[in-house]
Amino acid sequence: MSIASTIQRSQVDLQDFVDWSGVECLNQNSGHSLVNALKQGYRDDDGLHLESDADEQLLIYIPFTQVVKLHSILFVGPEEEGPRTVKLFANKEHMGFSNVNDYLPSDSAILSEENLKGKPIVLKYVKFQNVRSLTIFVEDNQGSAETSKVQKIILYGTTVETTNVKDLKKIEEH
Repeated sequence: MSIASTIQRSQVDLQDFVDWSGVECLNQNSGHSLVNALKQGYRDDDGLHLESDADEQLLIYIPFTQVVKLHSILFVGPEEEGPRTVKLFANKEHMGFSNVNDYLPSDSAILSEENLKGKPIVLKYVKFQNVRSLTIFVEDNQGSAETSKVQKIILYGTTVETTNVKDLKKIEEH
């Protein structure tokens, strides 16, 4: 089964709507940062990856430049060090490792071997209708490796179309 067949036609890679100035990743190895897995071009380079630092956990914060509807998420990672338990939080600001368990995730998944090879995880769509930011908590990895590695993260969804009332009035005046 190809990746394309599991993604609905209307869903797009939300890469262009990421607010890069606000992206954060806690516990990342400075030589193997989040940009490697998330940013176009970098994430397609097999030599680059995101890697955790002190232990296997990662806490990733991704704000968007506009409100999005998140449909699915794709992770690619190695068999042993690839992420296993992933918890997703919509619109939760300033989370840290100390309070990540205080919140109920919007959705969570146990990644399979197929997922790590590029099979997207379809999310509970109703929980991701008006997303301004996404926090991803990688709780553990597939094996008992000390660090987790993620080669690619792709967020699929659509933008929420907003109508500017001022624009409508201008049209009526002419």
